[in-house]
Order: sequence, then C-alpha cells, then structure tokens
Amino acid sequence: MIVVMNHGVKDNQIEAVVSRLQNEGFNIHLSKGVERTIIGAVGDKTRLSCIAIEAMAGVEKVVPILHPYKLASREFKPERTVIRVHGLEIGGDQVQIMAGPCAVESREQLLETAHIVRNAGATILRGGAFKPRTSPYSFHGLEEDGLKILAEAREATGMPIVTEVMDTKSVELVAEYADILQIGARNMQNFFLLREVANTNKPVLLKRGPSATIEEWILAAEYIMAGGNRQVIFCERGIRTFETATRNTLDLSSVPLVKSLTHLPVIVDPSHGTGKWALVTPMSKGAIACGADGLMVEVHPRPAEALSDGPQSLTEENFTKLISEVETIAAALGRPLGRL
Repeated sequence: MIVVMNHGVKDNQIEAVVSRLQNEGFNIHLSKGVERTIIGAVGDKTRLSCIAIEAMAGVEKVVPILHPYKLASREFKPERTVIRVHGLEIGGDQVQIMAGPCAVESREQLLETAHIVRNAGATILRGGAFKPRTSPYSFHGLEEDGLKILAEAREATGMPIVTEVMDTKSVELVAEYADILQIGARNMQNFFLLREVANTNKPVLLKRGPSATIEEWILAAEYIMAGGNRQVIFCERGIRTFETATRNTLDLSSVPLVKSLTHLPVIVDPSHGTGKWALVTPMSKGAIACGADGLMVEVHPRPAEALSDGPQSLTEENFTKLISEVETIAAALGRPLGRL
C-alpha cells in the first residue's frame, strides 16, 4: 500500500505510522518530497486494513498497489531511481554506453577492445568471463582468468565493468571483480540466483528472458529488490517471435512501458536484439529516441575472428560511428552522453 501523508505533517506522526506498519511486518520505503511525504509499505495486507491506517493522525489517504509487483512500481516510488557506479549515473539525465566483446578471449584482445571503446566514448566495459552457450562444444569463457583480465582493463581505462554471473556458487567470485552483476536472459527466472545477487551490494543488470512478458520481467526484478537490493537495471535484449530474419525481435516498446510502470533504469542491447551488426546502430538510435537510459553494444577488433557472436559485433570504425549518431539523438532529447 501507499500511505500519503498530509501537507505539513509532523515528524512524530510519520514515525507513528511507520512504527505501526513495521510492527505488523511491513517493509517500509519512506519518500519525503517538497509537498508530500509518501510511505510505501509492502507486506501481508490482510494483517492491517487501509481504514485502520487512514484513521491515524497525519494520514491523508491510503492507496493500494494493484500490480503484483510492489517495490519496483511507480506507485511505490514515484521518482526515478538513479544508480551510481564509480561516479557514473544510470537512470539520470545522461545516457551511458556499455561496450566490449561478447567474451573475454585473451588479455590482448580484451585490453585492445577496452581502449577502443573507451576512446570512442563508452563509459562502462562489458565482457563475458563465464559464457552460457547453446552448444556444449562452443567457447564457454575463461572464467576467473577472464575476471582478472577485466579487472586489469578497468585499471587501465578507468571504466567500471559489467559481466554475467551464471549460478549461485559463483556470485561471490564475480562480485569480487565486477562493478555491475549481469543476470543473463536464460537466468531471468532463476529465482535462487536472483535471491543470491540480492545479498550483494552491487547493481544488477537484469536482461529480459527470450519469452518473458513485461510483468514476468518486472517480477524478476522484484525478487532482487525484495531481497534488499534496490539497484536493478532492466536490459531489453529482444524476445523470441515467429520472425527468423533477425536473431530476436527487439521490443523497443518495452522501454517507455517499463519506465512508466517502474522507477528503475532501462537500457537496450541491440546486438543480441538483432544479431546483425548492420542493424545495431539504427536500433541504438531508436532505443535512445524512445527513452532508454543506455546501451549495451558488442565490439570486437576483428569480428570475423571472434569466438562468440562475431556477426553482431561492431568494428572500431562502426562503433565510433554509432557513438556519433547516438549522441545526436540524445542531444535532441536534452540527454548528453555520459563521459569518464
């Protein structure tokens, strides 16, 4: 439920309402604005009626949250959430570009790519140390050695790193190196993993599952938030449809929709969303135009030699062109690109 307090409410009246709700087992989120104080309460609503709270001093009204998700909803927190990573803001006015190879293949390959994307204008380095692949015979990543290479690239470029965590037993290891923990599309509804990353103090980038509805996607974020970690970033990466001309169908309508339903940042991965490098820049521009807070783009010095996802990876020249064109779109919307 949402408890809206009267204008000019006294601190002791706010404390009394918060105390009553906490005593009944509700989790509380307090938001003090210029005009109003709002108390978000999540818990078993059968234990305490709205009427009982409305009767308390200083309460203007109580509004039930009708969505199955609570903590992520705009009703619970009207103002947008801005997630800060090493001085960068995700979900604020700036647009952040995450870029790098699909997989960390070697120290030389990763450092070369890191400098390419850093010089072009990326602010966050992406790269997979653990790689979930459809085929058991494909390259599955360098694991901890890959994490160490990513950490070295962070030191060399100043870019924070985002990388995928695959299972519960590797959360602690990945969190030791990464600045942002990525939950891949295949793991979006791995609820044990979601609960485990909730125990870290690291931002979590939550990719949409290939067959997930918007509600299922938001409820996955709710698992992380209910576990105590409110730093969730949605990532639209395309969904499975009947279309076979592209790797996935990139659902850009999800960006403004999720931003209207929740207060959390939303970024877009046009690389996995299309599977074709020539479509990445056009879809990146579309993503920023419809309100995305950032992009996650795959870049490789030599895509033809990539051990993973070469056909959707951009060269240095194409990535530099993407940054230039995306910056024009963002500027038209009054949103500058983030800079290190």
